[in-house]
Amino acid sequence: MKAIWVSLCLLFAATLAAAHEVRPAIGDLLVSEGQVQITLTLNGEALVADVSLEGIDDTNALEASEQLDRLRALEPDALRTELDPRMPGFVDSLNVTAGDDPVDLAVTGIDVAEVGNTDLPRDTVLTLQGPLPDGADTIALTWPAAYGALVLRQQGVDDPYTGYLEGGQSSGDIQLGGGDAAGGWTTFADYIPVGFDHILPKGLDHILFVLGLFFLSTRLAPLLWQVTSFTLAHTVTLAMAVLGIVSVPASLVEPLIAASIVYVAVENIVSDKLHRWRPFAIFGFGLLHGLGFASVLGEFGLPEGQVIPALVGFNIGVELGQLTVIAIAFIIVWYAIRVDRGQADVAPAQALYAVLAVLLGGAGFAMNTPGFQDVMGAPAIVFFWPLAALSVLCAVSATMVDHLDAYRRFVAIPASVAIALVGSYWFVERVFL
Repeated sequence: MKAIWVSLCLLFAATLAAAHEVRPAIGDLLVSEGQVQITLTLNGEALVADVSLEGIDDTNALEASEQLDRLRALEPDALRTELDPRMPGFVDSLNVTAGDDPVDLAVTGIDVAEVGNTDLPRDTVLTLQGPLPDGADTIALTWPAAYGALVLRQQGVDDPYTGYLEGGQSSGDIQLGGGDAAGGWTTFADYIPVGFDHILPKGLDHILFVLGLFFLSTRLAPLLWQVTSFTLAHTVTLAMAVLGIVSVPASLVEPLIAASIVYVAVENIVSDKLHRWRPFAIFGFGLLHGLGFASVLGEFGLPEGQVIPALVGFNIGVELGQLTVIAIAFIIVWYAIRVDRGQADVAPAQALYAVLAVLLGGAGFAMNTPGFQDVMGAPAIVFFWPLAALSVLCAVSATMVDHLDAYRRFVAIPASVAIALVGSYWFVERVFL
């Protein structure tokens, strides 16, 4: 039994630990004095390696992940040398038109950031410039699917266009004189999926923190107190950071977020009660997570004049993502909790969890295809194997129901140990590696 317990903890940790984040490219569009200028901040290593980022959130999901790691370690001049011969093909892949005429662009600048933590994305800034065709009053850009997503922002006009383009999507015609800014309700609706997507599937650190809150107790009141405290806190700092009231570097925020995951998981292991200090500690950690959410909005950029609708929509998306995480976890453990309380029979629970474990484990194999990775950005096993492991823990809990607090001993504590292991790894990685 102890060997099973340890093995499942390690399975949780191994499937969740690694992350080489892929961020959307950022494009700033400026038309001035008859010239079109597009400044793109993107993943230069992916261009050199000639890999597709379509639907990818983690470069570990790519076969060329080791090559990308090598390229991240190159000095700026060396990476620039490898980028130069690829620029003509890159420009040709962009479809930029003004009215009915193509815009003839050329790369006029390549700026590569210094080598930092090679586990984190490094920015490469490309400057493209070309003449505006005569008589044009609109411009459109179609972003190639292979380069992932693009946040396109119009500069230098009133009511500028701001759009989030999935790979292969077109911006449509953008008025050169401005006026294409989205309205309040449209902006609100557009930013809800952005917030949700930052939790599921991209926000693994936030997912683990929320699960840490969930595994404290089977009672509803502790969960409500914790989620309420966390929500209030990250809403405050998200708003303050987006409005420019507070700014904290990611190099400080990210390790502290990892530490918050370790804290809630370890406290779950040593106690099953909501102590008076825990909501206050979670409120403090929520302030940190709000700063992490703000960094995402900082990458996307907020449309001028629609900051509040975008902020509210993003925050609602985040909350929907968190509630979805809790709902998935609750659906899986619900029957094991009922058995532990003497409200359900053991045999049906054993059969149910055996079937769930087989189905979820098998789904990790069966759906581990390039198509799944394109949609979710990570191998299927990252999503299904932890759920299969949780099902096994629930089966053990139902089987060992004659033990005191079987659910806590065989589900909540092992899951919290796995969460603590991942959080500890992330903390060490973000501080020392």
